[in-house]
Amino acid sequence: MKKCIWMVCLGVVFSSFALAADEKNKAVQPAKPSLTVVLVKPQQASMLESVLANGSLAAWQEAIIGAEANGLKITEVRVNVGDRVQRGDVLATLQADSLRAELAQAEGTLAEAAASAQEAKAQAERARSLQLQGFYSSAQLSQALAADASAQARVQSARALVQLQNVRLSQTQVRAPDAGVISARQATEGSVVSAGTELFRLIRQGRIEWRAEVMAADLGRVKVGAPVQITAASGQRLQGKVRMLAPSVDLQTRNALVYVDLIGPTGSARAGMYAKGEITLGQSQALTVPQSAVVVRDGFSYVYTVGADNKAKQVKVQTGRQSGERIEIVLGLLADARVVTAGGAFLNHGDTVRVVDAAPATLTAK
Repeated sequence: MKKCIWMVCLGVVFSSFALAADEKNKAVQPAKPSLTVVLVKPQQASMLESVLANGSLAAWQEAIIGAEANGLKITEVRVNVGDRVQRGDVLATLQADSLRAELAQAEGTLAEAAASAQEAKAQAERARSLQLQGFYSSAQLSQALAADASAQARVQSARALVQLQNVRLSQTQVRAPDAGVISARQATEGSVVSAGTELFRLIRQGRIEWRAEVMAADLGRVKVGAPVQITAASGQRLQGKVRMLAPSVDLQTRNALVYVDLIGPTGSARAGMYAKGEITLGQSQALTVPQSAVVVRDGFSYVYTVGADNKAKQVKVQTGRQSGERIEIVLGLLADARVVTAGGAFLNHGDTVRVVDAAPATLTAK
């Protein structure tokens, strides 16, 4: 009996020594790496500096085309919204019968005045001859010359009336003042219009511009001729160039307008459409890392750095511009840090990682 108790006690002692040895071995073994990572150092790169802006696409100039004749009926409308026209194209015609009759009457009056003027001129020449022969007095000659001058004046008046009727007749054809695109139409066949009534609107030369709203603080950095990248509400990307800066700032918003000419075809972009864009200011040096190194959590940006102990450290950073596959780090990262290039979303602060060498790559940035 005593022998059995002694053997049990001896077994317990050996088990305690074995457990202590196992715990010691576990303490000596290093932590197992959670992920294999590639490290890079932040690099200085030349990146474009730009200003973000919002605004609307608008017609460069919109011409209002109205009726010049008064009280005439529209007999034909030849264009519709969206049609492209050239300078001088007939857009609509007005009833011209009464004006043609008035023109014929004016031409008749001119012919009558011309005949009377010819007769008065002949009488004046005859009076001048007779006065030289002594048959006409000076008073009679003066009367003949006055009649001739009056007849010539009536001819000029009748000729001016004919010209006026021709102008009024030409106004029965509503023509395009410039090449462009019809943006609005109010003209309908059969309606009687007054002088000044708006019939059409024309986007001159079909030119559309972007009117970007820029904060007053950024206005001084924007230069005429600066390139602009625009994204319309339709998703189409457009290229532009700064044409002019507004001479004043809006008192309510404290923003100023920047007028940007669009370069190249506008495609689906239309006047009145919302658009956002970037106005290029120039280039400057920036501390950059690969975009894959940045992890976004809870609305904040982080990168993971690895120290000499191969433990990952989560670092909160502030990002800036992007160029190609690289992104600017504005705040929070040291220039000599070792940054995890990819896989940061699977890491936690304090994780042990295995580091492998990265394949050599060439830095490219705009």
